[in-house]
Amino acid sequence: MGNKNSTITTNGHSSSVSTKNKYKKSLPSPLPATSGPAAITTNSTAVLPHSVRRILQNFLLIWLDANIDESKKDFKNSLKHLRHIVASITTFTDSQECVNVLSEIKKEKVFMIVSGSLGQYIVPEIHTLPQLDSIYVFCGNQLLHEEWAKTISKVKGVYTDIEPICKAIQIDRERCDQAMISISFRGIDPLFMYTQLFKEVLLEIDDDDTKSIKELVDYCRLQNDIAEDEIKKIEQEYHHHSPIWWYTTPYFIYSMLNRVYYNIGEYSKALSFYEQALDISKDTLPPNHPDLAACYNNIGLVYYNIGEYSKVLSLYEQALEIRQKSLSPNHPDLAASYNNIGNVYNNLGEYSKALSSHERALDLRQKTLRPNHPDMAASYNNIGNVYYNIGEYSKALSSHEQALDLRQKTHRPNHPDLADSYSNIGNVYYNMGEYSKALSSHERALEIKKKALPSNHPDLATSYNNIGQVYKNMGEYLTALSYVKRAFDIRRKNLPPNHPALAASYNSIGSVYCTMREYSKALSSHEQALDIATKVLPPNHPDLATSLKHVTA
Repeated sequence: MGNKNSTITTNGHSSSVSTKNKYKKSLPSPLPATSGPAAITTNSTAVLPHSVRRILQNFLLIWLDANIDESKKDFKNSLKHLRHIVASITTFTDSQECVNVLSEIKKEKVFMIVSGSLGQYIVPEIHTLPQLDSIYVFCGNQLLHEEWAKTISKVKGVYTDIEPICKAIQIDRERCDQAMISISFRGIDPLFMYTQLFKEVLLEIDDDDTKSIKELVDYCRLQNDIAEDEIKKIEQEYHHHSPIWWYTTPYFIYSMLNRVYYNIGEYSKALSFYEQALDISKDTLPPNHPDLAACYNNIGLVYYNIGEYSKVLSLYEQALEIRQKSLSPNHPDLAASYNNIGNVYNNLGEYSKALSSHERALDLRQKTLRPNHPDMAASYNNIGNVYYNIGEYSKALSSHEQALDLRQKTHRPNHPDLADSYSNIGNVYYNMGEYSKALSSHERALEIKKKALPSNHPDLATSYNNIGQVYKNMGEYLTALSYVKRAFDIRRKNLPPNHPALAASYNSIGSVYCTMREYSKALSSHEQALDIATKVLPPNHPDLATSLKHVTA
């Protein structure tokens, strides 16, 4: 079956923001009016040149909804989710004022969240504006608005929850951020220049240099893109930590330097940035400082996402060694390290070591976390994956059902983590030969993912592939082939050319062709899978043996 869903523990790198409005212009063509003033929070009126203020991010998010109420819990919760990925959010309740602002924006790309009731009128009028990149319809009745929305290419989807909108924005931002500001520093990458200059300023502030700290704080306030509470944190607590702590800590400084690399899949640049942070940490911190462990963990996470698991293991083990020496025996970061190491061993096919690591992570979490904490579900999920890989399906099913039970108690009905649990349960049923149960579980996972994710998201490919494999074993070969090819198309568009998931897709397609007795097509697909597996997997990995068996059979 397709890839299981492991849960990796990372260091959070979120960016908090404020809202603002500085644009005013009349638009000649009328648009639907709404009552009340625009719900915009205005920050400091101090102005820097536009290109300087916007150097931190090259797109804006506009949110138009006549019913926005900043005092309501739902709005605050939505804003909290958006602040993890967006550096500027401007809200409107008035269509005309929104379009006035939109028409003034020239250099940035604009992402727009719009209510269904306003969107059906305003979107057909404005969707051709070149600065408007992507539109997300946020409504209470998805079916009501899907018909008109699908006729406009810039509409990325119709959503009833903020979290899938955030995921969609994050993916679209990856594409947008690749077109960073076009400034030439004699051929040097402008973003690299910016990070270097900012780093030098930050690291050269002396512990008693109150004037420099004030200048940094004043500069951050002028950006109008940084939350006041995080600026105050620097102002009030700078002396409590070292400069390198501020450089690598998960506050806006770290995230604004890093997010345009890791989140857009620019892994080589992300590695360069993380390795610079590691070099600085080694020069300025004691050898067993927890911040060094965070650096090793971050570098490991990048290698994990490009499938270089042997490098990942070494980095995660270095992080664990530091944490064992510097943290209390039951510290949550130790559990995170064991969890991550377990996932690497699982991907390397060393299942006994993977199980041992995940069980240690679970033991620590049971001692320190509440029973329904999401990390508990993650541990049960990952333990279930290992049992699945060693063929102990009853234990795998039990672990995955425990994870699902916890997630159902703590998550909304269409949360992506629930889809992961249903997928994993479906894989177990598949290998137990209970195909109707497997199909039901995988279809439930796909249903959730379709509501939560964009149509080309790699997680959808996993579900399509899994459903295809079930249909193959039920004897419905043409249906199976359509599903596994759909999975392959998504993966080919979104993953590096030698990613292990592509090898899995080639094998899936090959196995369907084989059952259809189209042996030349089957052989071609399996050979392509073997070519990828040989490049990215260790010689003793079970998936490599599987690919060899398909080719030589």
